[in-house]
Amino acid sequence: MNIEIKKDQTFIDELESRIEQAGEFCSWDIFNMSYHSSKATLTSEFKGLTAPKHLPHMEFLPHQLDCAQQVVEEMNGRGILADEVGLGKTIEAGLVLKEYMIRGLVKKALILVPASLVNQWVTELNQKFYIPAASQRKKYAWEQYDIIVTSIDTAKRPQHREIIQEINYDFILIDEAHKLKNSKTKNYEFVRSLKKKYCLLLTATPVQNRLSDIFNLVSILKPGHLGNYEDFTNRFGRDRKRLFNDDYLKQLIQKVMVRNRRGDTGVDWTKRHVETVWVDFSDEEQQAYDQLTTITRNAEKGSSFSAITLTRELCSSREACYLSIQKMINKGLIGAQQEEYESLIQQIGQLPHHAKAQKMVQLIQQKPNQKFIVFTEYRASQLYLQWLLQQHGISSVPFRGGFKRSKKDWMRQLFQNHAQVLIATEAGGEGINLQFCNNMINYDLPWNPMRLEQRIGRIHRFGQQEDVHIYNLAIRNTMEEHVLTLLYEKIQLFEKVVGNLDSILAELNIKDMEKEMNRIFSESETDGEAKIKLDNLSSVISFTQERLIEEELNGTRESS
Repeated sequence: MNIEIKKDQTFIDELESRIEQAGEFCSWDIFNMSYHSSKATLTSEFKGLTAPKHLPHMEFLPHQLDCAQQVVEEMNGRGILADEVGLGKTIEAGLVLKEYMIRGLVKKALILVPASLVNQWVTELNQKFYIPAASQRKKYAWEQYDIIVTSIDTAKRPQHREIIQEINYDFILIDEAHKLKNSKTKNYEFVRSLKKKYCLLLTATPVQNRLSDIFNLVSILKPGHLGNYEDFTNRFGRDRKRLFNDDYLKQLIQKVMVRNRRGDTGVDWTKRHVETVWVDFSDEEQQAYDQLTTITRNAEKGSSFSAITLTRELCSSREACYLSIQKMINKGLIGAQQEEYESLIQQIGQLPHHAKAQKMVQLIQQKPNQKFIVFTEYRASQLYLQWLLQQHGISSVPFRGGFKRSKKDWMRQLFQNHAQVLIATEAGGEGINLQFCNNMINYDLPWNPMRLEQRIGRIHRFGQQEDVHIYNLAIRNTMEEHVLTLLYEKIQLFEKVVGNLDSILAELNIKDMEKEMNRIFSESETDGEAKIKLDNLSSVISFTQERLIEEELNGTRESS
């Protein structure tokens, strides 16, 4: 039997052309390369993490790996990362995102963080995880970039919101998620409206004042997981303690939340050395302080807040107090006491260098080759301290809230690579990681202890290789002495991570610690009365702190 074979030259020519032009077909070499590339990146099973193999330059702690694996395998990519301050929630979140990107499950991601942290997130995702993240600028880039980092305030603007709400995101991450605890806010409504497949919420304080806080956060992740709000409150009430004592509620929360504590991680954290440095005013400074105290006590009712502010400012720098009094005089806010204030302002203008500032210089000079971060409450003090350090040949850079995002990054780089000291107002208490520095001077102590832990968390956090040294400056025979000895030292706020202080204040129905302190000083006619009230406050805080810890431990034992 003869079979006639015909040669289809047209087909052969067309096939060769397509292979040469890399059209619908390709050469064997290209196919082979593609095959081996796909085989090398293939995930053979869904269990276990693939991302760490692609990040050999990163050293992950066991609790970070466990957290990421739990979110991916058990929570289906929807969880609350609630580790204590400094344990690396950003690392855990980046690891989860990288894992999903490697598996081909995430392409489009939106990361919502505080405005001051946008650049930091972009840098960490790019450099540590090789994730091509970009920050949203003035131009609309929502559809052009796959991984966008921005703030909620930027994202919810009308010109952006409509675009974002139309995008089907594979992954959404929200940092500082406790700020979404109120379901009636526009931010909460905006976040709930976003289309998302996976979602992570990052917060060190998932439950603050009420049990409904956790209900609202979980409702962003998994609507209906805790039922509707009416059923939830009917069954569990609003008492925060139910979170620790109700086994069923705890099981529900554990399905969507990972919380690691420092003591449970097994990590040998560097130590925190705290030293109180007492300072004595010069005779001229003490006279000015006493004169200011006398004048402010005789002030009309309603001006107590400004009186307390002036006293705190004089404990910080003559410049801060001088400028405030001058503004009051110019605006006619001091009434019948004008002569007294005018005499006082002349007295303040003649004062020598501030005793506390000189002590700060001495501390820095004792460690000429080490970096320091100095925290002050006032911009006028910041400028004065920078000038004083310059007079002693010590290089420094400022850091404050008024700086634009790019300038903050620039100041941080200058501090890391050139300057010995960074002088920060409260804006430096959050948003920058300074693990390369291990010395901190609290030049002015904040009256809100939670801000203190934010400050310390800038240097005493994951990645810090050295023991951290914290110096707290306080002037004797002033309100600073009362605050330091009767509040901070008595409840050991320097040694402990103040992760549950907000819960303690909620138990005591204290909404704002700083306002409570102002109330104590303004309603006290003498220093002795203020000391007694502060002593009582610290005793109640200590008692409540011990009780809450014991209740939580008992709840943990019962559930186990």
